[in-house]
Amino acid sequence: MNGKVYLTGAGPGDPKLITVRGLETIRLADVIIYDRLVSEELVKEAQPDTELLYVGKASGHHTMKQDDINALIADRAMRGLTVTRLKGGDPFVFGRGGEEAAHLAERGIEFEIVPGISSCIAAPAYAGIPVTHRKLAASFAVITGHECVDKDSACVDWAWAAGAETLVVLMGLQQLPYITQQLLDNGKAAETPIALIQSGTRDEQQTVIGTLADIIDNPDTSRLSSPVAIVIGPVVTMRDKLEWRKVEAVIA
Repeated sequence: MNGKVYLTGAGPGDPKLITVRGLETIRLADVIIYDRLVSEELVKEAQPDTELLYVGKASGHHTMKQDDINALIADRAMRGLTVTRLKGGDPFVFGRGGEEAAHLAERGIEFEIVPGISSCIAAPAYAGIPVTHRKLAASFAVITGHECVDKDSACVDWAWAAGAETLVVLMGLQQLPYITQQLLDNGKAAETPIALIQSGTRDEQQTVIGTLADIIDNPDTSRLSSPVAIVIGPVVTMRDKLEWRKVEAVIA
């Protein structure tokens, strides 16, 4: 008899931001298959005899290909084990959770989606930037910075992205020059505010502020490393009024 799989969002980085249900799935798992951005404090919540399998991905370096991760999850479940697939943020926000769920469904393996708080809203919030604001932005859009990573990946419609009132880009640090140029080429004003938020919600969070025209040349930008959430739009100007500084090392 097959076991059950939980596709669990671990939240944006701060271990206290996991959901109650998410923490339950860690504690009841026979196997935890987890990503690079999952807090080690959460992994320590597992039972002592839980099998811990790290399958983290960094830009240009993947511990395991996605097809192999899919197979690993299914293999453990088909052994009758309870599997928690623990992913940073939310499993369905650029987390490949849809692919993993489809793989399990095709094999008749029971699974449950456990949503998590995505860094697309949490990182800006911790930096004092609301992604919507009654006077500044009635909507926001989220895109991936890894555009068309393979022939089966959807590509960003840059004309549409440039029209977003607030645009959040995840996994976009390495492609920042390309992203800013695409937005400028598609009509986004050069003076549009932009924020780069490194390690959002973690103690080491840092933020760099600029405009589409000058963010690339800002020397502080070159000091950032992934993960970085990019926020573009007038809401960035709210930072000085709203930021409450958890423990953030401010760069502005």
